[in-house]
Amino acid sequence: MVSTGDVFITTGYPVVDTARGGSIDGIVAALNNIIDLTVPERNQMGGTRVIPGHGRICNEADVVDYRDMVTIIRDRIQAMVKKGQTLSQVKAARPSLEYDGLYGATSGAWTTDMFLEAVYRGVGGRSER
Repeated sequence: MVSTGDVFITTGYPVVDTARGGSIDGIVAALNNIIDLTVPERNQMGGTRVIPGHGRICNEADVVDYRDMVTIIRDRIQAMVKKGQTLSQVKAARPSLEYDGLYGATSGAWTTDMFLEAVYRGVGGRSER
């Protein structure tokens, strides 16, 4: 078994604690490390069990799917930043739309907007004035 803490959760987007030096790239790297530690078996049954910070017990494939989701959203936002889009424009484009049903939140301690803002800043987006 591998216990991941809150870097991998099944109940929301990962929390990027930028105030304490956290980054979206750090989240992706941590997820890659978790994947490196896990051992899959045939059809993922019997392989390493992954205990997330919140949510159901998982396996390697669940972590791979989560890592891929985070990477896809990061890459989409990074492309928008390279085109000069503002944070408001990025949010309006809804780069996480197909994942919001599983991981999104409009209220609580960590919302989809907060996640998108952290990713935006993490890939070089500038604050709006």
